Amino acid sequence: MNFPGARPAVRHRLRVLVVDDNRDYREILLAILDTDELLVVGEAASGQDSIDLVSELQPDIVLMDVRMPGMNGVETTRRLKELHPGVEVVALTADAETTAVRDMLAAGASGYVLKDADGRNIVEAVRTAARNGGVLSPGVAPTVIDELNEALGRERRRSEELQEAHDQLVERISQRHDLVSRLGHELRTPVSVIFGVARTLASGGLDEAEKEDLLERLVSRSAALVRLVERFEAAVDDELVEPMGLFELANEVAEGRDRVSVEGDPDIPRVPLNPILAHRILEELIDNGLRFSPEGSPVEVWIDAQGPHIRVKVMDRGHGVPLGDRDRIFEPLEQGEAVDSRTHQGAGMGLSLARAAARAMDGDVDLETSGPGGSTFVWTIPLDREG
Repeated sequence: MNFPGARPAVRHRLRVLVVDDNRDYREILLAILDTDELLVVGEAASGQDSIDLVSELQPDIVLMDVRMPGMNGVETTRRLKELHPGVEVVALTADAETTAVRDMLAAGASGYVLKDADGRNIVEAVRTAARNGGVLSPGVAPTVIDELNEALGRERRRSEELQEAHDQLVERISQRHDLVSRLGHELRTPVSVIFGVARTLASGGLDEAEKEDLLERLVSRSAALVRLVERFEAAVDDELVEPMGLFELANEVAEGRDRVSVEGDPDIPRVPLNPILAHRILEELIDNGLRFSPEGSPVEVWIDAQGPHIRVKVMDRGHGVPLGDRDRIFEPLEQGEAVDSRTHQGAGMGLSLARAAARAMDGDVDLETSGPGGSTFVWTIPLDREG
């Protein structure tokens, strides 16, 4: 019921912040977004300005230019989602480069629309994002979906390969334990004989012929014992590990990745490792660094020896891992969130299996340092490790 002089109820308008380094295009967006449902509360020409304005203006939606000087849209989106996880971001760009689409979605954007799209499509993208949905411009959606499916397929295959190698290693370790048990059982008889002969010799009262006979038996049993130990050692070590140079391995994994450099001591001694697991551990750490670093930033691999360990460090220039998530990133299926609502950028099965593989070979994988300037993951391998 309306009373005389009463004002009609005003429906809540979505608050929008426009971020683009091109002033003319910002003005076009202001005109497009001037609707009954949308209210532009501010505009910014840089990533840092937008972060400051979001705190001040508290918009519902941020229209984010992907390519800006200084802090680009990907890095800005990451920081915004860390500080204000409830704010939705819609990416804007002049081209349909799928790498940019993937990076923006991984950073936490809810949608992606081309700058030359129809004004109605841009408005609809804002509305859809406000409903916690995702939107892709028709010109890029099929390609992006295909590439995302391919990437998921590659990750699945890599996880399966690493899991298979890990299962094989566990099986071989189980076989190794069985061999050790058998060795203990087989050793009892010759050791008991040797011990008995030695006690008899030590007791005295034997003539020279008896002593000579016992000494021959003692030498024969000791030689048989040595051969038995050698045979079991060969069986234990067979096909389990091989001596590997970590510097050569790092260069092999980095080959073809232009952003990755390998530095350190090339004369680090070789250590016995399972080659499949060692390759996968380093590949997961490098790919993790590339995946969560700003576009074009370097990922550095540093190899040295410190005390009784070799350290393989992988250093990126990403936004860092929040303090409360530093144990969680090593849990299985950490990246199992929907791509259009992700706020925690985990690394899926990769880090979990990499740590498990490293520990199976007497080492470890851990997050050494992390902050706004990047993260350092370190793989430690004992120098005195025996195969």
